[in-house]
Amino acid sequence: MTTMPKQYKHLFFDLDHTLWDFDKNSEISLRKLYDEYELAIRGIDDFDALFKAYNVHNDKLWERYRNGYIKRDELRWKRMWLMLLDFKVADTALAHELSTAYLEILPTQTLLVPHAKEILEHCKGRYEMHLITNGFETTQRLKLQYSGIARYFKHLITSEKSNSMKPHRDIFDYALGLAKANVEESIMIGDAIDIDILGAINAGWDTVYYNPYHVQHLRKPTYEITHMEELMRIF
Repeated sequence: MTTMPKQYKHLFFDLDHTLWDFDKNSEISLRKLYDEYELAIRGIDDFDALFKAYNVHNDKLWERYRNGYIKRDELRWKRMWLMLLDFKVADTALAHELSTAYLEILPTQTLLVPHAKEILEHCKGRYEMHLITNGFETTQRLKLQYSGIARYFKHLITSEKSNSMKPHRDIFDYALGLAKANVEESIMIGDAIDIDILGAINAGWDTVYYNPYHVQHLRKPTYEITHMEELMRIF
């Protein structure tokens, strides 16, 4: 006997890495800064190494931010400062300049993950769609506007608005309240197994783990996909 698939009414998506291609958009933004600020002249002659260093520090600082050890402003400038220090450029003023410029350029980039627009169009009108993101309110709204996908979503739930952050349960409970949804008819779609997926599971939600890089894990999402278009078989 086969069971009928669950009837969802509310789809809650993560934004960065799930719909909006953070890695490619970040690389484009940082390359513009690399050229504009002539970082090669300062002795940083390998952009790829610079971008790798940025990602390492960004990931570590975001983890500290999620755990409440640092504030937003420290995260934003210190990732640039630590990146520069890796190349023996100890310039605090430059780090602050790069941070400000990066945050101006980044949200205007428009690259989405493959088939993201297609799946949003597929689900439009059949589900209420929302976003749950740890990103910052203004930055995330700009990303949605510039990439042309703001119109698909009823609610944008950010850590700033909810005063909580994935994977903590409070942000998921806040999202349900804002959307006037119940947990049985809601599902979370995200790429971060211990942030999006584990957080939602602990809040009692069904989940779709978007796992394009085949990350090994021990979690038990309701569904797991490698390509975004696989969502069409679920919804």
